[in-house]
Amino acid sequence: MSSNPVEFGRRETPPSASTALPPNYVSETPAATARPASEALRSATTTAPAPVGGRRSRGSRNQIIVFMNFLMSLIVFAVLGAGVVFFVGKRSFEAPGPSSNDTTFVVRPNSGVQAISTDLEDRGLISSAWIFSRGVSAYGNAGALKAGEYEVKAQASMHEIMDVLKSGKSIMYSITIPEGLTVDQALQRVAEMKELSGDMPNAIPDEGTLAADTQRFTRGTPRQQIVDKMLADQTKLVNSIWETRSPDLPLADVNQFVTLASIVEKETGVAAERPQVAAVFVNRLNKGMRLQSDPTIIYGLFGGKGKPADRPIYQSDIKKATPYNTYVIDGLPPTPIANPGRAALEAVANPAKTNDLYFVADGTGGHVFAETLEDHNKNVAKWRAMQKDQPGAGEEAEGTAQ
Repeated sequence: MSSNPVEFGRRETPPSASTALPPNYVSETPAATARPASEALRSATTTAPAPVGGRRSRGSRNQIIVFMNFLMSLIVFAVLGAGVVFFVGKRSFEAPGPSSNDTTFVVRPNSGVQAISTDLEDRGLISSAWIFSRGVSAYGNAGALKAGEYEVKAQASMHEIMDVLKSGKSIMYSITIPEGLTVDQALQRVAEMKELSGDMPNAIPDEGTLAADTQRFTRGTPRQQIVDKMLADQTKLVNSIWETRSPDLPLADVNQFVTLASIVEKETGVAAERPQVAAVFVNRLNKGMRLQSDPTIIYGLFGGKGKPADRPIYQSDIKKATPYNTYVIDGLPPTPIANPGRAALEAVANPAKTNDLYFVADGTGGHVFAETLEDHNKNVAKWRAMQKDQPGAGEEAEGTAQ
């Protein structure tokens, strides 16, 4: 084998002249037409066109990719925007509020969070109704804000205000009916309470039927509700004490029980004395003596409106005949003369065991008691001496149960 191999199919040496084709030989393959070099180059570099279907498919895919990129960009920006809004809103929701003073705020019944937010902003208690309403909703409290009147501290944040309104701990007001007021006087106090709402009852309750007590209430409580509770409380109190009464009382029924308790209530403001005062009247009833109580003179003359503060009781008043004046009538008046409290009711239900029939003021707010008229007259003389230098004392009644 040759040491210089030749390429397969190529002769090692060109054909010799002896192997040249004959001069008259004609090739069966037509000769290629000669073309310019530039045309040949274009032909070599021109790519066959792609199928129409393939180009459209790639274009559609490119549009989907562009749309998805746009959508993802929107989502990213939306998330970033929401994060900024949340951050700014939360800071505002927790930040101190614009109010510089403690104040009160009323949530009206059936108010929605939007209305409450607007009212708070109008009052200058929050900086943004929009942030407050969104914050309340974000905490799940949109339906948890309760009607009432609330105290809002100075610079309270929206979060703190939300907690206060959600708590339902409204500002509480109170009305006190002291022992010994008449029904007219008690109702006047109810009417004058501006924090209450609604009209007064059309029917005036009977004398002695309203509880002498303190009631607490929220702004807007109806006046009728306050009066109804006073009636119910007094009925319950009277019945419970009546059930514990001494069996030998000279009282026919609950009305007489309350009537005598009202007289005891008006006679003394000293709690420790009430059983003794009650004993004097019970002893007098048992003996058939007139009660001779000054407060019954006043009620007979002035009724439930009460005696003017600058009007003393004159000696001439003692003899004026009225259904209530126990200086001229026997036994008890037809109705109570005031609303008695618990202590007076208990004193009448179980009075002290004494033989006293008289008492008169001692000049210190209390009374001096006596079993006999002689001792009583001595006590009256002492009282007159103390009153001697006071203007008008000569015309004023000298005591009670004379």
